[in-house]
Amino acid sequence: MVLKSGRVVLFQLGLVLLSGMRGLAQQSPPPATAPQARPLTGSERLQQWRQSRRSIYMNDFGELSRYRDANAVLPAPAPGESRVVFFGDSITDGWHLDESFPGKLNYINRGIGGQTTSQMLVRFRQDVIDLEPKVVVILAGTNDIAGNTGPISLAGIEANYTTLAELARQHHIKVIYSSILPVHEYTPQAGDMFTQRPPEKILALNAWLKDFCSANGSLYLDYFSAMVDDRGFLKKDLADDGLHPNKAGYKIMAPLADAAITTALSAEVK
Repeated sequence: MVLKSGRVVLFQLGLVLLSGMRGLAQQSPPPATAPQARPLTGSERLQQWRQSRRSIYMNDFGELSRYRDANAVLPAPAPGESRVVFFGDSITDGWHLDESFPGKLNYINRGIGGQTTSQMLVRFRQDVIDLEPKVVVILAGTNDIAGNTGPISLAGIEANYTTLAELARQHHIKVIYSSILPVHEYTPQAGDMFTQRPPEKILALNAWLKDFCSANGSLYLDYFSAMVDDRGFLKKDLADDGLHPNKAGYKIMAPLADAAITTALSAEVK
């Protein structure tokens, strides 16, 4: 009886072990370790950013909705008023004109962050011509170089500059073309701001703009020379992210812009 009972016990133990092994076999294997994500390249980050703006590009390419209501309530210039429109991208959009030009209520900001000259052409009538300014200060081109709305050649950017000036001239608006600002790579925030804007392209467009203004009766506003360092980059203390001026940057730009506007309103530029 003892031997028989032992055999029974051994048999039962074997069943338990077999059942346990089957259970282990049915369990899911431990999850594999996820591969380390590869950092995105600059071009991939640009593409990702462009995808985030797909709704804008498809539904309101020129972003006419941004200033439509403000324009609707803006009265026509008073008799004798010399209205000035600052027209551009984020560098203009982020400029607090009331701080840089205290008391000059005739200075109107119509900048929109991220825009290219192709987008600015779409809204030039609404945001400039229809406001009846005497002068428009245009600061544009850096986002074209970066490819914000897709690849565009220097000749394509120059064609857009030309069309904007022709539209202004047809409506007796004096044009001040601002140089494209230099960029820098001195801070961690700079990153793509610098790599997407090769300095040689900035130099080429500024040289073209200067010649264009000289040949076509417009005024060239040279921010570049006042803000560039000995390496050809934007001075580090003028922009935290390598592109957008901080207060120190705008402090340099303001008197240059004011002097150009005074000149444009005089008989020197017709």
